Amino acid sequence: MPAPVPRSLVVILRTMLVLAATGSLVVLAVILPLLWIDLEGVSMAYAIPLIASLALGVACLQVVGVCIWRLLTLVLRGRIFSRSAFRYVDVITGAVAAGGVLLVVIGVVLSEGTAAPGLVLLIGGAALLAFAAALTVNVARRLLAQAVERDTQARRLEDELSDVI
Repeated sequence: MPAPVPRSLVVILRTMLVLAATGSLVVLAVILPLLWIDLEGVSMAYAIPLIASLALGVACLQVVGVCIWRLLTLVLRGRIFSRSAFRYVDVITGAVAAGGVLLVVIGVVLSEGTAAPGLVLLIGGAALLAFAAALTVNVARRLLAQAVERDTQARRLEDELSDVI
């Protein structure tokens, strides 16, 4: 049986999640309003999609953080190899893929303005990485499904063995 995840590792991860959530709230409450002010005089067809995409992107990151927190709770309870983990992994996959779509939107919006082509390509590369991350999480989900199935099978065999004994 694999060694349990050290509680200290979970505490470190949760501390990082709290710091990231705090930073995301600062972005939503301070940075984006300041960016909106800086975009005064810019076409609303440019400013609104840009600010909305950035805000939704931060929301996607917050959703991922909450799901990771919940998965860590399952780890601490020894229930990570259960069907309840699937919903969090599925939400993470969707949020990361949505973040990739939002990066594409930001790239398109910036390409129509005066942004440097290199910046647009950089954002396109980030979108590609987001889609790759979503696919990676999907692969991890499939591995989780296999582990849950094997765990269920092992418990059933243990029950049958104990009935025989």
